[in-house]
Amino acid sequence: MVAENSSVTEFTLAGLTDRPGLQIPLFFLFLGFYLFTMVGNLGLITLIGLNSHLHTPMYFFLYNLSFIDFCYSTVITPKMLVSFVSAKNIISYTGCMTQLFFFLFFVVSESFILSAMAYDRYVAICDPLVYTATMSPQVCLLLLLGVYGMGFLGAMSHTACMVRLAFCANSVVDHYMCDILPLLELSCTSTHVNELVVFIVVGIDIGVPTVTIFISYALILSSIFCIRSTEGRFKAFSTCSSHIVAVTLFFGSGAFMYLRPSSLLPMNQGKVSSLFYTTVVPMLNPVIYSLRNKDVKFALKKTLGKNRSPEKGAILRKGTFSSIDDSGSIGYMEEN
Repeated sequence: MVAENSSVTEFTLAGLTDRPGLQIPLFFLFLGFYLFTMVGNLGLITLIGLNSHLHTPMYFFLYNLSFIDFCYSTVITPKMLVSFVSAKNIISYTGCMTQLFFFLFFVVSESFILSAMAYDRYVAICDPLVYTATMSPQVCLLLLLGVYGMGFLGAMSHTACMVRLAFCANSVVDHYMCDILPLLELSCTSTHVNELVVFIVVGIDIGVPTVTIFISYALILSSIFCIRSTEGRFKAFSTCSSHIVAVTLFFGSGAFMYLRPSSLLPMNQGKVSSLFYTTVVPMLNPVIYSLRNKDVKFALKKTLGKNRSPEKGAILRKGTFSSIDDSGSIGYMEEN
């Protein structure tokens, strides 16, 4: 898989830091992050799979979000942990391009799954009477196909452009993973085409979901203003704000890393920025999207053998939108 005019067959990952005193503490810190991410996301996948009352569009997308977070954390974190405990963290050229492809595939898929989740919330809150028809299983599957299709196109575009480059003497990647910008710095051939692809493809992969998400939430907020109860309005704002924080953290750190001239930000700061969307966001998503949710709590208790009636939550019923509680569940007034 090595380019014909490239003399490099392997790369050395520089890691997050070169300070010896920080290596072991950082190893245990990120090992803890990784284990928390694995337990949280695999736990959600298991709960949603085992509990039929969570087989709704919202949890269908959440299931796939957890799957994506699990996968791309596994693509990145284990190799980063090696850099903390080994003198030289070597990765083959093929391994580097493979890591790059799957990292990009899952990170682009995450950006579009977040927009699909925002659209689902918009339909549930702003037009609940047609929610079942609008978010039918066929529509959900088509949206999911679009999510993974965009992930594949984004990853293939960047990876195909990367393998055409030649890498000569310097093979030290100034990063803890094989990412686009650190690899471009090592190329001994022109990278103008790659840089153009980065701005176009990343602009689409960040811009389209961001616009979709913020339009959805603008419409959601307009519906929230119709809630007469001050307490209900406050809870609704609180629920939306937690999701907006997660989305802003993910897209903001991604845009900060890729949509800026490389001369304006040292790579060390770029590493810190990339930690947010490769490590922090996958760890926090189970907490932000689920662990405060009443339906997930009931599913956990049911799975652990505690029988309890499910509380009204994200299981959609025919009725009129009334309010949102602090767990993110939607309230309805039943029709006669």
